[in-house]
Amino acid sequence: MTKPRRRQAGEGTIGTYDTKTKGTLYLAKWGEPQADGTTKQRLQRGFGTRKAAADHLREVNSSIARGVYVAPNKVTVEDHFNEWVDSLRKQPSTVASYRKNVRLHVLPLLGHYPLAQLTGTRLTKHYKHLEESGRVDGKGGLSPRTVRYVHTIIHSALGAAVRDGLLLTNPADKADPPTAKQAASPEMHFWKATELRAFLDQRKQAEDELLPAWSLLASTGIRRGEALALRWGDIDWTASRLSIRRAVTLIKNKGEGQSLVVGKTKSGKPRVVDLDTQTLAMLKAHKASQGSIALSLARDDSYVLGNLQGAIRHPERFSRRFETALRQARAELGEAQLPAIRLHDLRHTHATLLLAAGVPVKVVSERLGHANATITLGVYAHVMPGMQQQAAETFGALLMGGTA
Repeated sequence: MTKPRRRQAGEGTIGTYDTKTKGTLYLAKWGEPQADGTTKQRLQRGFGTRKAAADHLREVNSSIARGVYVAPNKVTVEDHFNEWVDSLRKQPSTVASYRKNVRLHVLPLLGHYPLAQLTGTRLTKHYKHLEESGRVDGKGGLSPRTVRYVHTIIHSALGAAVRDGLLLTNPADKADPPTAKQAASPEMHFWKATELRAFLDQRKQAEDELLPAWSLLASTGIRRGEALALRWGDIDWTASRLSIRRAVTLIKNKGEGQSLVVGKTKSGKPRVVDLDTQTLAMLKAHKASQGSIALSLARDDSYVLGNLQGAIRHPERFSRRFETALRQARAELGEAQLPAIRLHDLRHTHATLLLAAGVPVKVVSERLGHANATITLGVYAHVMPGMQQQAAETFGALLMGGTA
């Protein structure tokens, strides 16, 4: 059996020390090069295994050899993460989300650690804790999807620490968060065409003032924030199409209340969505109705789905209005005849019905505002089996000399 190679002078050493709460831990010690050509002894404590200490020592020696060595520092996770969030150049909603998750799911347990003491093992243990008991209300753990999102935030923040010269490597690279499969989106729900038609007919009979909103969302697949930020001037009545240029987002920051911010769409790019004849007629009737209440509600810069004061509707209250409308419709039509869905599922319904009808994925992707068709395929894979069968039958007909 080959004996492990002895460390040469200057390569550093690995030692142990005892603690009252965690038993025996390991430390790594090395010679840090100084500007005057001498070396200064440095050590790093807190390694749970000899291998972890050895891996760290190997990285230190490699960085010294390559001239990219990072001297130990006392910057804490809390100090760095707070500064990092403040420096982000992202949409206000994204910054608010990052800030909230850092405050609730990172700093309470990791904030006091120096950055250098974060390891892949420590982060993996943190993720397991979040899954088991990470809810702020104490009622259990967070979903794998949320924990993976927290990992994404931590990875980005620690990546910035590497760029800033505070860390040699990103410890999040060695962590094991929930897998992409475990963190998949919750199962989506959608209506059949007959169910959607039954809902819209019932809301028409009930004289629901927000019927134009439900109809618009279902017939275009645009997002809630995009619909609420839509202005009359965004509609091309001649070409029968919408220009989706902006979206409204609800921003919540602890201690600062909440605010509605109108900014870019989720993709950051405008897009055009064509309208069917019925939807265009519905929008014309809605504009006339709004104009009869007050001319200011029908101006080009007025919101299509604004309230009677002309202001943007609150996104969460808007979703609750849909829940109320759906509850009333199910009571009238029968719960078995109309499955319960979320407001966002009107978007899924739009996409699913088009894909099932054979509309090209690229076209559906453009209507939804996805970055590319691959995202659309991934989200709506449940529709693909039927389309695959249709494609097989079409090819078989062609092979036998028929027409597609």
